[in-house]
Amino acid sequence: MHSSIVLIIWLPLARSFSARATVGVHRAVCTTRGTTASSTISAVPAVAAAPLAILKEAAATRSVGDEKVVGALLDLEKAMRGAAKDDPAISLNTLEALDGAWRLVFTTGTVDTQKRIGKISYFPIKAVQSFDTQTMAISNGIFLGDVALLKFFGDFDWDEKKRRLNFDFDAIAILGLRLDLPKGGAAKIGASTGLGSENNVQLTKQEKRPFFNWISADESVATARGGGGGLALWRRVESESA
Repeated sequence: MHSSIVLIIWLPLARSFSARATVGVHRAVCTTRGTTASSTISAVPAVAAAPLAILKEAAATRSVGDEKVVGALLDLEKAMRGAAKDDPAISLNTLEALDGAWRLVFTTGTVDTQKRIGKISYFPIKAVQSFDTQTMAISNGIFLGDVALLKFFGDFDWDEKKRRLNFDFDAIAILGLRLDLPKGGAAKIGASTGLGSENNVQLTKQEKRPFFNWISADESVATARGGGGGLALWRRVESESA
């Protein structure tokens, strides 16, 4: 899922909270820090229990077959789409549950990536992204052990109706050396290296941002479909170095 999945990671969310929103887009969220994501488990309703159980096993063991993981992601996406229509609170619960650090476990890759190198399935290296729903800040990196080889920094907003996270990066750190990026710079890097999608470049030209359509998030796993059409699974970690 490299239009948004790999771009957001390689180079590239409130028990009670108030949000400054414009047409349903949340740009800042105040949440009580120190709370646990288990308090927001309602973000994933009971109807999604079966596929979610498969995905939790995959995140914990990395031993579930690729096709079974993809099937569970598709089933969960369908279940969550219906549940979110019936319960609008699921969107903001998902945003709340995303607060913290997440390690990429599994990704199908975008359509473009699949044409180049095939489906990726279990992600072979340590890639961690973090969301701060107080400041709406996002950071994403590739790690060798506890050392961030490459890390991107930016901000995001949340489209409540679509459960869509729009993001962009304005800085990059290479082995700790931080540099500012021009507008659209991360998208161009991703497209030129094959780590991202040309679609993200086109979005920035249209004054739009790359995005994820989030499927679910709870105390242990998160799932989403990127702008390039790929699916991904993450597991929660205590910190980027975990």
